[in-house]
Formats: sequence, C-alpha cells, structure tokens
Amino acid sequence: MSLEDHLAAIRAKGASKPPEVREALGAAIKDLTESGILDDVIKVGDTLPAFALKNPDGVEVTSQDLLSQGAVVLTVFRGHW
Repeated sequence: MSLEDHLAAIRAKGASKPPEVREALGAAIKDLTESGILDDVIKVGDTLPAFALKNPDGVEVTSQDLLSQGAVVLTVFRGHW
C-alpha cells in the first residue's frame, strides 16, 4: 500500500467516527496549534541539540559519537505498545 493510500484509509477511518469524537479531536488540535507549541518543533533542516540515547543493546550513544562517523538520520518510531 502506498503512503497516499495509507493516509486516505486513515482519513476515511477518522471520518467514520461519531461527530462528538471528531469535534473533540478537532478542538484538541486547534488548542495545540493556537498554544504556540509548534513554534519550537524541530523542522527539516534544523540542527538538533546534542543528545545521548541508549541503543537497542542498552549502550549509551551520543550524537557527537555518531556525527564523528558521518551524517546522522534520526527517526522516531511511534510503536503500538
């Protein structure tokens, strides 16, 4: 399934929710947007502050260590816990 197809399926699923659920979600999105919280979100092309995270083996890895080896691509996986 392409990304566009996947997004269309998500939109269709959302459209089938009861009106009160859609209204509550819409209000929450509006509140977050108007709060200014998005002003501080890191955007494409921004430089991240230095960080240290644990890898899957529990070993701490710093951004400086990674950058010393070349470019770094950071992805965030939002799992289904």
